[in-house]
Amino acid sequence: MPRTLYRIYVVELSKRVYTENSKFRAANPQFNGVLQCLYVGMTSKTPKERFLQHKTGYRNKKGYKLSSSIVEKYGLYLRPSLYNHIDPFFSREEALIAEKQIALELRRERYAVWSN
Repeated sequence: MPRTLYRIYVVELSKRVYTENSKFRAANPQFNGVLQCLYVGMTSKTPKERFLQHKTGYRNKKGYKLSSSIVEKYGLYLRPSLYNHIDPFFSREEALIAEKQIALELRRERYAVWSN
C-alpha cells in the first residue's frame, strides 16, 4: 500500500477578507495592503481537490465541516508559485509544522496570511 503524502498549498484570498474579517486583520498587523492575502494549508489530496472542497463547504461522512470558512468565502485561486518548490511530507505532523513555518515566512515577506 502506498504511503500517504501530505502537501502544502497556498490560496490567494480576496483583499476584502482584510477589511471584513477582524480576526484575519488582527492576525496580520504587518500587512500594508501592497501584497496579497493568502491562506496556507496542508492536505493528503491534491491542492486542486482540496481547494474545491474549501469552495464547496465540504463535510465528511460524519457531517464535520472540513473546509475553511475564510477560503470558502474569500478564496480566489491556488498560487502554485508559492508552494510547488516544497516537497511532500511523509507524516501529518511534519506537514503541520511546515504549514506554520511557510505561513510565518510569507508574513515576514509582508503578505497577509491565514492558516488553521
